[in-house]
Amino acid sequence: MADKPAQVKCVVWDLDGTIWEGTLSEGGAGCLRQGVLETIHELDRRGIIQSIASKNDAPNAMKKLEEFGIADYFLCPQISWGPKSAAIQTILTTLNLKSEAVAFVDDNAFERDEVGFAHPKVRTYDAEEAAGLTERPEFTVRFITQDSANRRKMYQADISRQAAEQSFAGTAEEFLATLDMRMDISRVTEQDLRRVEELTIRTHQLNSTGYTYSYEELLAMSQSPDYIFCICGLHDRYGDSGKVGLLLLERQEEALRLKLLIVSCRVMTRGIGSALLAYATQLAHECGKKLQAEFFETEYNRIMYITYKLAGFDEVEENGQNILLEYDQEEPIPFPAYLTVDIAEG
Repeated sequence: MADKPAQVKCVVWDLDGTIWEGTLSEGGAGCLRQGVLETIHELDRRGIIQSIASKNDAPNAMKKLEEFGIADYFLCPQISWGPKSAAIQTILTTLNLKSEAVAFVDDNAFERDEVGFAHPKVRTYDAEEAAGLTERPEFTVRFITQDSANRRKMYQADISRQAAEQSFAGTAEEFLATLDMRMDISRVTEQDLRRVEELTIRTHQLNSTGYTYSYEELLAMSQSPDYIFCICGLHDRYGDSGKVGLLLLERQEEALRLKLLIVSCRVMTRGIGSALLAYATQLAHECGKKLQAEFFETEYNRIMYITYKLAGFDEVEENGQNILLEYDQEEPIPFPAYLTVDIAEG
């Protein structure tokens, strides 16, 4: 059986002849293309974010999207007369996406080819396929969680946060201190497992091992006394970021073994990975054991290895891409000063 294609996280739409019928500058755009509105709504419900890459006059195009009542569905729309490949790059950078997580829909074969040449991993689709996108496996999600249903609003808050940071005159840490961030850490329950599975599937850059587990495996570990399985949420003055991190520790005779550390890429610059590592060191200190961490290098997750090294972990074993690190300091790592951490007992 063929492997299921990687899930699309973001759909980028053209406008003329794709979202609406005809060309706006030539008096067209009198109605939406058949099936497009339903597709936009369903993608949003599934937590697949959307944007625009269109050659058009931006004020007129945005006005038309507002008339159709769909302008709010599109994050950082790129509407100009420049190449669409450049628009796609801006979207990738702003939303912190990998090109293989993006789909581009356009009625013009030349535009699809231009984007495909510049971004070979972006999947392109003819506008004639738009109404059926949600039936394709790459646009299908196993669960729709509260986090996925709210994903667009979370990204909108992220964009506002990024704009504030760009205009902030101080250091990155000083900016983080202005956010009034509060992180809550609790043990994974059965009610969390859909979001847990979603995080393991969606997160690549900030996944310490690249491991993915089935729902059944996750349920077993959450109920086993051999594991400490935690999930964390994050909230700041811009809003709720949802459940953004996982920590899975295996109880061994002489050590706690960190099997999985995952942080949502949306919050990668806010120190959540460091905070979860700090919590892991505190748990190990409380039970008088060493803290070890498994790391398996993938195409994307080098930043996680750097996070371990900066936190004071040293390599103790190496077998190809499999590395075992150990925290060998007497004192646990403190939580970042700019972050308030609430830990639920259990």
